Amino acid sequence: MLGRQPALGMAELERTFGDVTWFTDSAACVMADSFDVTRLGGTLKAGVVTGELSGDWRRASEHIVKYYSNKWGNFEGKLTLGISAYGFKVQTRDIQKTGVILKQRLRAKKVSMRLIPNVDAAHNTATSHHNKLGLAPNKVELLIVRNKSGKVIIAESVGAQNITALAARDQGRPKRDAFVGMLPPKLAQTMVNLALSASGSRNLSPAELPPSTAPAVTSEAGETVPKTGNHSDITILDPFCGTGVILQEAALLGYNVYGTDLADKMVDYSKVNMDWLSTKYNTSRTYKIEVGDAMDTKWQQPIDAVVCEGYLGQPFSAPPSPAKLTEVRGNCDHIMGKFLTNIGAQLKSGTPLCVAIPAWRSTDGSFTHLPLVDNLAKLGYKQIELKNVRTAELLYYREDQVVARELLILEKI
Repeated sequence: MLGRQPALGMAELERTFGDVTWFTDSAACVMADSFDVTRLGGTLKAGVVTGELSGDWRRASEHIVKYYSNKWGNFEGKLTLGISAYGFKVQTRDIQKTGVILKQRLRAKKVSMRLIPNVDAAHNTATSHHNKLGLAPNKVELLIVRNKSGKVIIAESVGAQNITALAARDQGRPKRDAFVGMLPPKLAQTMVNLALSASGSRNLSPAELPPSTAPAVTSEAGETVPKTGNHSDITILDPFCGTGVILQEAALLGYNVYGTDLADKMVDYSKVNMDWLSTKYNTSRTYKIEVGDAMDTKWQQPIDAVVCEGYLGQPFSAPPSPAKLTEVRGNCDHIMGKFLTNIGAQLKSGTPLCVAIPAWRSTDGSFTHLPLVDNLAKLGYKQIELKNVRTAELLYYREDQVVARELLILEKI
């Protein structure tokens, strides 16, 4: 089940797993041996498919009651169950009724079950997370998803996005600075995954990459985060590291990290935050952070991938005038063009990048992009094409934002 901007989540899944297809506008089917939702910024919930059928909610409900009253008929202990329905024309009370009938069937078999009440057809991520649904055999969430053709998938959850840990890594960091932008940790996580695909950017084999299914680790405060792997041969560079959000998420995913920033203050902030992360989550990733102007710095090698939020220009509370937009756009294009030219001369052919650049949203919902987007080949880069998502859809923004982040997934030619 994908997040608020499904195209970004789908792109991340495709780059991570390869074999991915749309099921609905907000759900994807992934062929994978196992799955760890804590390693993915754009996925809200995931489940293992246990049944497929066609029809309406009545048909799905009958299947659920019959299948799970048999499966759990001899369950020892107490079950906790949540039922989430997507794509059905059904009342919330009908979904709840399915759970009540199943509970009664199990009670007749001396099996105790707690049913989580449905406020809506589908439980929100917070409800799933705080009830730890999908994280133990006795805590189950059924994800029942119907597409426009009437096909229904029933899946047992393997967990939901850990909003507690994400908030702790965002708001709990000792150093934050709203003036330089507040890159959400889940977007940083997505960007790292977009850069380093399992299908072979820079010809990296899946064995060289952190496994998407590594068991999670728990901090002192009980927040679950992805378990870091042993990947000392892969270093990710963030040339605009700011307060270190991308560095921290890459380190938690198992990579060594290297950050530079033009401002001494940001370098100091990143160092403090990375030390905090190392202590709080007991990470052992190698990191290096130093002052450097992205337009002319000579970075130390090796650089295996580049992930960064570039210069986005000034924030706007309303769409700027045409003259102001032309000015800001030109300035951002100059800085980011100089950066891509500078770093391109230092990267090996095939090196992957995920770079966030600005795009400005107008009142009619259209976007104004940087000119360099149409000149990437001249700058020495190939834009990675995806099967399931158009490159124009790789935009991260909130409804009240004028400046969006456009994600470029690139490969050095």
